[in-house]
Amino acid sequence: MGIFQTIDDEIIRAGDCTDIYFIRTEEILAAEDKNPKVTAEITVSSLPDGWGILCGLSDALWLLEGLPIDVYAMPEGSMFYPGEPVIRIVGNYRDFCRFETSLLGFLCHASGIASAAALIKGCAGERAVYSFGSRRQHPSIAEMIERSAWIGGVDGVSNTCAPSGLPLIGTMPHSFVMCYDNPKDSWVSFAKHAPEDVPRVMLCDTFCDEKREALSAAKRGAVAIRLDTPSSRKGDMRSILEEVRWELDVNGFENVRLFLSGGLGAGDILEFRDIVDAFGVGGAIANAPVVDFSLDIVEIEGKPVSKRGKKSGVKEVYEFENGNHILLPAGAPAPENTKPMLKIFMKDGQILSMPDMNKSRMRVLMAIQNMTE
Repeated sequence: MGIFQTIDDEIIRAGDCTDIYFIRTEEILAAEDKNPKVTAEITVSSLPDGWGILCGLSDALWLLEGLPIDVYAMPEGSMFYPGEPVIRIVGNYRDFCRFETSLLGFLCHASGIASAAALIKGCAGERAVYSFGSRRQHPSIAEMIERSAWIGGVDGVSNTCAPSGLPLIGTMPHSFVMCYDNPKDSWVSFAKHAPEDVPRVMLCDTFCDEKREALSAAKRGAVAIRLDTPSSRKGDMRSILEEVRWELDVNGFENVRLFLSGGLGAGDILEFRDIVDAFGVGGAIANAPVVDFSLDIVEIEGKPVSKRGKKSGVKEVYEFENGNHILLPAGAPAPENTKPMLKIFMKDGQILSMPDMNKSRMRVLMAIQNMTE
């Protein structure tokens, strides 16, 4: 372990980051010489919005690589519903028992972030959404947060440890503006020294009335005005946005866009998307509730079983052309014009294919489009 109280990859890969009862289960089953062949499914019983986005499959596969098991899964970025298995594992139970804790952790956290990002992107419509929330989480998982947000449909991310190739988006903090005698000097410096490919987006609510600062920044080359922390503004935020938009327009700055950030959620996006051109969203994505997946054995030695509250037997999810799903027992005839969603990703511990981050994102964007049509 490092100085920042994080867990090394090797410990996680060895299955040593787990709940103690899995170690005891493993030891007792070994003492009894029991290691049944099982099929386990990962499902969720309920979802706040009725649907979720599967994310974290890459980490799950790296975790399970080398174990004598087969793994089937929905493609990463798939939309799923309560009761649908997103992953199916086939193997002898002791061979993967201790990995359940980390496996669910990878999937629950990443899927929660991706699902929240997809909801917000769906609310934003054609407006851009950027992930500004990695500071709300432990820095050691910044890459996972930004990757999950990107798969969920955001248009850019802010953290420099995001996966390679993601567009990095950022403007300026209030502390930068406060380092100057007045905001005008900070905007001039930013316009002068920021890299040429960085849009001149100026933060305009540090000291003065928002519309006054916005107009002043526009005169100094701003292509967009960012207003931050709307919950702390005195008065109605919509009125403030309308005042800023009016002053910019009547003074010839119709092309200067409005960028809103600071404590935004899906409701704020819906409320302001008609007047705001882009949103920076922090905690609503990075701090999203996890998807409460569970792993349950549904078949032992070929016999359907289940614990109370679960459906026994191996299941298949079929998808219609319009995106609707139907859940059926495995082996039941497939409905017409459907395709099975669970694909084999691992055979006897060998990874057959890995998710492509950008293809996963496109899958989410298509699902959002189907929902909004």
